[in-house]
Amino acid sequence: MQLVQQQWRCQHHISYLNSAAKNTFSSPTVTRLNRRSKVSATKRVVWIETSNQAVLTSAVESGYTYALFQPGSENLIQQWQQLAAFTPLTLQSNGAILDSGNKKVGQLLQVSSKAAINAAAAAAQQPGYLIMDATDWKVIPAENLVAAFQSGPGKLLGVAESAAEARVLLEALEAGTAGVVLRTEDPLQVKQLAAYLAEQEAEQAPQFQYEVATVTRVEPVGLCDRVCVDLCSLLQPGEGMLVGSFARALFLVHSECMESQYINSRPFRVNAGAVHAYVQAPDGKTAYLSELQSGSKMLVVNAAGRARTAMVGRCKIELRPMILVEAETEDGMHHSTMLQNAETVRLIGPSHSSSSSTTAGMTPNSSSTSSSTGSRG
Repeated sequence: MQLVQQQWRCQHHISYLNSAAKNTFSSPTVTRLNRRSKVSATKRVVWIETSNQAVLTSAVESGYTYALFQPGSENLIQQWQQLAAFTPLTLQSNGAILDSGNKKVGQLLQVSSKAAINAAAAAAQQPGYLIMDATDWKVIPAENLVAAFQSGPGKLLGVAESAAEARVLLEALEAGTAGVVLRTEDPLQVKQLAAYLAEQEAEQAPQFQYEVATVTRVEPVGLCDRVCVDLCSLLQPGEGMLVGSFARALFLVHSECMESQYINSRPFRVNAGAVHAYVQAPDGKTAYLSELQSGSKMLVVNAAGRARTAMVGRCKIELRPMILVEAETEDGMHHSTMLQNAETVRLIGPSHSSSSSTTAGMTPNSSSTSSSTGSRG
């Protein structure tokens, strides 16, 4: 097994690489998370209100599983629940919105006057959702209420009858409403809204910054409990997970998406490291690798620092031979992680059109280095 040594910088990020390791082995890439990195924006809430089964189907296929029903819709709810899994919410005659357990989750308010806007603004101090229904008068109420709801625990949703109207609400005063209730009988409106939100989420994805470091130590440490993370998403070359022994500095560990002579491609898998390690999660949080389980949401990050959210399908914890990787940053601080001593474990950093990589295995008799760029990621 061989370690690959490289050094390269990027306009957006800096990758930790060793240009002169202190032992006889080559050195892998290390990346450190900059605390000023942008964290992900809050995911927008989308509820669907419809009497068209095709609209509900389109919503569920787009990942929107909350549906609002008018009073007396119990039979329709039961019928549709035989076709798809979704969460029904029922509107009451007094405007209260109840879940299937009769717990109040929100309040619908017709907004058609200044007095109604003032009443809605006062609701910002109450937890739960306020649904603003301003059928003939949307922009001004939305802007006034978005400002009011920025300081309270309440969350504002606006009723929209098309994807275009939803966009107006979601962009009011730039911050926008927390979400929308899409009231439509047209499945195309659901698809257009989903496409718009997907584009917005991609633009607002967290952006991580890397720095350069020197790998000062790479050595085997014996058997440890290693965590292999299998995600419910396919990873592309250059993508992986940010992992490290200390949350202040995380290594970008590549997925097993590339073919090799040792193993078939598994583009959903990241051989992430030892159970004690931190891993980057959404919303600027970290978790221990040992805490991950089916359904956990984690960040997948590429060499350019772009991140997206992926769900954990399963984790495999197995006893495996490990190596310790230590690196020193320009401020003199030392950082480390533990990785499985295997040819398929790689650390990556930013390159140009493709990602460069270092392999986390080692051959005690090898002191030479080589480069690996391009499709290997």
